[in-house]
Amino acid sequence: MGTPLTVPLAGADRAGPGARQRPWLAALFRTRAAAFGTVVLAVVLATALFGRALAPYDPREVVARPYQPPSTQHWLGTNDIGQDIFSELLWGTRASLTVGLVAALAAVVVGTAVGVVAGLAGGWIDAVLMRATDVVLTLPFLPLAIVLAAFLGPSLGNTALVLALVIWARPARVVRSHALGIAGHAYVEAAHALGGGFGHVLRRHVVPAVLPLALSQFILAVSSAILAEASLAFLGLGDPIQKSWGSVLFYAQSRGAFLSGAWPWWVVPPGLLIALTVLGFALVGRSLEAVLLPRLRGR
Repeated sequence: MGTPLTVPLAGADRAGPGARQRPWLAALFRTRAAAFGTVVLAVVLATALFGRALAPYDPREVVARPYQPPSTQHWLGTNDIGQDIFSELLWGTRASLTVGLVAALAAVVVGTAVGVVAGLAGGWIDAVLMRATDVVLTLPFLPLAIVLAAFLGPSLGNTALVLALVIWARPARVVRSHALGIAGHAYVEAAHALGGGFGHVLRRHVVPAVLPLALSQFILAVSSAILAEASLAFLGLGDPIQKSWGSVLFYAQSRGAFLSGAWPWWVVPPGLLIALTVLGFALVGRSLEAVLLPRLRGR
């Protein structure tokens, strides 16, 4: 019973702090797909941080004639009122990424809490929590998000809250499955036998063991949240005064981008950005699962 507790810790002490970081670095660059996803996310994060400073124009101001095609002055042309689309996308990166990160963080925190409590407690607590999780998983994702967004009103905070309410269930299911296996380990049973209470076992044994899985679920949840935020904004349920990738698509659709022939530079670029960002998060999340939880990934 002592082996699972002492051997990994002793090995980690001998290896030093740098060795404990190697699995994370290996996850980011272990395959070409993972490396591609890491580069994409690095570029998106840098754009979110510095995009407003790098934007050639203020996207809220009219700077040229409407519907101008791409040129050296306006790399992605202008929209129907003469705003620079390239600057809009640079500004919108921060809003789209912020909503995705906040919604995913809240969803994974709630899902992890539900999963570990259900997996360790068992019995009626497990049954009640999992039935609530099943209800959320059964409801249609996008229609539920649309109803909640329309009820709460358009704002970035409400959008993040809505997304967290509809995506927490999947992390809860995945974490609970892993917590069940941890609860059956010999060292957890020994901790119970030696008088360790529910909170002690949860804090010292179960939560640290599920954190790598929670991290991979967070990365995957960000991709879902970004895609859902773009869908809500495209339907007109986002914050109307905030620039985001979804709002660019909404105004392109509602202001005649397809009828005017401006869709190649007004619709395609934000669509590609959303697709590449979602793909980047998905590739990194899957690679984290493979490296940090190889046995779970194998099953």
